[in-house]
Amino acid sequence: MPSYLDDWLLLAGDVTHGLDSFDRGMELLAGKFRQVVWTPGNHEMWTTGGGAREPRGERLLHELVRIARRHGVLTPMDPYPVFEHPAGDIMIVPLFLLYDYSFRPDHVRAEDVVRWARERRNVCADEFWLHPDPYPDRASWCAALCELALGRLEAAPRDIPKVLVNHFPLEEERAVLPRLPRFTPWCGTRRTSGWHTRFNACAVVYGHLHLRGEWWLDGVPFQEVSLGYPRDWNQRHGVSAYLREVTLAASRDQHSERP
Repeated sequence: MPSYLDDWLLLAGDVTHGLDSFDRGMELLAGKFRQVVWTPGNHEMWTTGGGAREPRGERLLHELVRIARRHGVLTPMDPYPVFEHPAGDIMIVPLFLLYDYSFRPDHVRAEDVVRWARERRNVCADEFWLHPDPYPDRASWCAALCELALGRLEAAPRDIPKVLVNHFPLEEERAVLPRLPRFTPWCGTRRTSGWHTRFNACAVVYGHLHLRGEWWLDGVPFQEVSLGYPRDWNQRHGVSAYLREVTLAASRDQHSERP
């Protein structure tokens, strides 16, 4: 990957799993951009059997944040940074919110959702490797994370436009996987519905689905920016071919300099 020392890089999660490879990845990327902003995906939060000393849950999250900060990478646990855009400042808001199984049909009860998904073999590996310690379950952790983020967003200046960056889609209608129609319970939470208008977003950036694309809702561009597994992209082109500029809402989209 070439260097982009005048640009910011927004990482919407699933860079890797495992602390050593995460450390190497953050060191590499931080050296090629003016500022890197990272939010965890579910893969970073996996604990795959390294023994009792391997951190998991909230302890793992804090360890990842410690590594990221050592390389100057900003995280959801840091103050929201401001990008100096030619048309005015933009606040970059990295979010780590997880999911609570609420992206499911209304007739499916919460206690039945994993069984419902398993009927079509659509069970996420998180059920085995993503531990919510010290919370009793992932839904409880998601609720706590959403409350924390909500308080911070409500305290942020309303008038400054924001780029919301989360690994999981913020809107249920975006959590559509044609080949895995029952995978949606592991794709987000209904708690974030409408956050793009509530908090003056000029863009929403997310990943998780491995379906790169751009959609507009209420005048706000939602951008799925997954690179995917090696089979999902042409490695002969290099990673740089898959970097994309963040599209901003209409009032700012005319400007060429973007994060």
